[in-house]
Amino acid sequence: MGLQFIRDFSNFLLDFTFYYPLFMAYVWMIGAVNYFYRFERATVRHKQPERGSFTAPVTVIIPMRNEENNARETVMHVMSMDYPEFEVIAVNDGSTDRTGDLLDSLAETYERLRVVHLAENQGKAIALEMGTLVARYEFVVCIDGDAVLDPQAVRWMMRHFAGPRVGAVTGNPRIRTRSTLLGKIQVGEFSAIVGLIKRAQRTYGRLFTVSGVATTFRKTALHDVGYWSPDMLTEDIDVTWRMQIRHWDVRYEPHALVWILMPETFSGLWKQRLRWAMGGVQVVLKYSRDINQWRTRRMWGIFIEFLLSISWAYSILVVTTLWLIGLFVNLPPYIRVASPVPGWAGVVIGTTCLLQIGVSLILDRHYDFRLGRVYFWMIWYPLAFWVISALTTVVAVPKILRRKRQARAIWVSPDRGLKGPS
Repeated sequence: MGLQFIRDFSNFLLDFTFYYPLFMAYVWMIGAVNYFYRFERATVRHKQPERGSFTAPVTVIIPMRNEENNARETVMHVMSMDYPEFEVIAVNDGSTDRTGDLLDSLAETYERLRVVHLAENQGKAIALEMGTLVARYEFVVCIDGDAVLDPQAVRWMMRHFAGPRVGAVTGNPRIRTRSTLLGKIQVGEFSAIVGLIKRAQRTYGRLFTVSGVATTFRKTALHDVGYWSPDMLTEDIDVTWRMQIRHWDVRYEPHALVWILMPETFSGLWKQRLRWAMGGVQVVLKYSRDINQWRTRRMWGIFIEFLLSISWAYSILVVTTLWLIGLFVNLPPYIRVASPVPGWAGVVIGTTCLLQIGVSLILDRHYDFRLGRVYFWMIWYPLAFWVISALTTVVAVPKILRRKRQARAIWVSPDRGLKGPS
């Protein structure tokens, strides 16, 4: 009985490891295409929302730490956006470079700009909250200090807030750093994964997270959930879950483009993805008890999806470990792994991966006409990102379990990569 159980479990583990990405790819593709035909197709060729769309005044909040190389460009693009009434608040979170002086100089040039200086590095969550508390308007657009906001982005996000229960609308990040292989792969990833998943999640439940780089919030909703949590490594995931648990609607707007810089070194990419993985684990552990009720059932989809992704990461670890042991030890046939790289299954997974990328590029081609150029480079996607995703998840779980509770999450300057065309 015990031997049969081991055989069955071993077979299940191998099947789950190889076919979980295959299954999720089709879930995301079907969900994203459904979203496109239900919500997106009617406006896909429009340059701006229809006349009469909701355009209440907004406050643009830009938290910054050590952004002297990007601050001027970010502020100038915000000031030139096409929107009837807005103000801009830049929060200098204890920068040790010339960011503070640069922002003060820009404030003398732009009447709409106000600058808030924090004496010490308090973290992005505190910087965002400080900006929100001094904002004049009910709607706040939060963008990163290296973001280049499309002139029509705020108009597209704001049209959703005509509904009283809409708490947040997240934009569509596009990668500017395209000069290296990693940069090119990430361009495709943000379409094939980020954009595709957000579309799919909107059709079967709730969003796992808004994009912290560009999201518009209703202040009433932020106040209702207690703003951003300073102890969370990914404050954007945390505030998304809290809003949705409190039954605020969180939406995705693919027209709301924002151009961002991303890591173009493996070291920078690893640090970024590890923080994302740790933040996801942290949020799921924090809110697991809050979603075990019928009234929060729409959260179950993203909760189960994340738990399965963790299980998949550890299944890869087990399968790879058994393969390595089998190179030196004669293991029983029912637990022996001939190769960590599947044969026929690998062909199916690779084909599905390229199909997923193709579907995502078709959906996003209206917003970024250069996407077709990176399709060839996406053959490296499974190796570069599935492996990193699995490894960061495996590392993230014990790190979060060992992490001190209530420890402040402060900023560390990221790898910005090399600026490409915007």
